[in-house]
Amino acid sequence: MRRHLTLYATAARYDLVEHSRNRFAMLLIVVYIPLWISLAYVSIPDRPAPLHLRSTGEHLAPAGNELTQITGAIMAVTLITGFMMFAATFTGHRFDRRLAMAGYPRFHLVTAKATSLTLTSAFVAVYATAVTRFFWTPEQPLQLAAALFCAALTYGAIGVILGSVLHREVEGMFALVMISVLDDLLPNPMWSSGADSSFIRFLPTYGTSQAATAAGFSLTPTPAHLALELVWFTGATLLALLTFHHRTRNAHSKMRRSGGDAVTSAHLSRPVATEPENLH
Repeated sequence: MRRHLTLYATAARYDLVEHSRNRFAMLLIVVYIPLWISLAYVSIPDRPAPLHLRSTGEHLAPAGNELTQITGAIMAVTLITGFMMFAATFTGHRFDRRLAMAGYPRFHLVTAKATSLTLTSAFVAVYATAVTRFFWTPEQPLQLAAALFCAALTYGAIGVILGSVLHREVEGMFALVMISVLDDLLPNPMWSSGADSSFIRFLPTYGTSQAATAAGFSLTPTPAHLALELVWFTGATLLALLTFHHRTRNAHSKMRRSGGDAVTSAHLSRPVATEPENLH
């Protein structure tokens, strides 16, 4: 058991160090989230935006700038988390293969990535919620943070998928932006006349959009829509696991045929601490 914990802890540490090296992503978290939320508040008129919220069955008329802040927070959180997981997966795939060839258990690599995704999503969601509360107080701030957290998890898994199957960084960035634009803007009644259409319910962040809007302007909890977002996350995670398995399968099979032993934690911790970025 101790050996498994050591292998997992070492792999998780490597993933977290990899994220911390992504200075552009750190800048986006610190600057882009408050900038986007602030601009939405000051540039969008505060006149009421009537809508029918399906998650609660209520007819609401929130201020337009506050409603747009909800959409902006979802977009910022999903884009940043998706970008971070895509970048880490895209740049680290060669290292993952090397670990698999050395016999490092793939289960520990996967759980380490899940840990880094969870911690990143939680931090970004809480930060975005805190920035939103600086301008106004949502009715259910904890549910708002939970909704943003679930959306970040989903897009983080999507980022892992794109990082595994695409061959150029620009392709992944374009795909993430296009998916996020369609997914986040169509449900917003401020910008889309079809925000109440049945098609919207099949978008990845529909559950988050409903739960976050309810969190902002209603006292009614909406756990079913949070669960709906987790269904999307589960599906995206399963697909990400399949792509990761396919990417490391050949290397792992070669190692098993050669009869190699599992790599020790020291073998991994050494490159994490001292090996330059061109390792990847």
